[in-house]
Amino acid sequence: MQYPDSISKLIESFSKLPGIGPKSAERLAFYVANKMKEEDVLNFAKSLVAVKRELMKCPICGNLTDKNPCVICRDTNRDKSIIAVVEENKDVIAIEKMKEYRGLYHVLNGVISPINGVGPQDINIPSLLERLKNDEIKEVILATNTTIEGESTAMYIAKLLEKIDISVTRIARGLPVGGGLEYADEVTLLKALEGRREIK
Repeated sequence: MQYPDSISKLIESFSKLPGIGPKSAERLAFYVANKMKEEDVLNFAKSLVAVKRELMKCPICGNLTDKNPCVICRDTNRDKSIIAVVEENKDVIAIEKMKEYRGLYHVLNGVISPINGVGPQDINIPSLLERLKNDEIKEVILATNTTIEGESTAMYIAKLLEKIDISVTRIARGLPVGGGLEYADEVTLLKALEGRREIK
């Protein structure tokens, strides 16, 4: 059976989301068509458009924001001598939930992954190097995930920073190998930050 065009397009749209296979996309499309009120569908559509139109990457740290610069970079109470380098925006949220880390962030927006055609030039490394020209920064915490790509990205950045007079540390192994920061509980994440070790 062939679906109406509007359903087919909606299924195709849902299929583009990570973790949504054909069956899930079909289920979501029919839920929208049959169960959601028109007002809720319109609000959902407005939210999707707003996310694309109103959000940008902070020109300083690369985090998603609707302000320029972002709230964290503008906060005068943050410790401006420490930068935690993370892979994605969701990692900033995971660390912030602990309410213990008061330094700054730098979001790479990806990891080095040759198998996926992602090199150092494809992620937010140049702006990190630019930020480190500031004498106020004393420590860089490499808080990338403990996956192969996260580890190799951390090692690549550590190598770049060898000749700069800044302490470079790596979050401790309280995190499971292959695990993402966003999946770690707050205590594990706190212990990983507290147990960070120097890598140069």
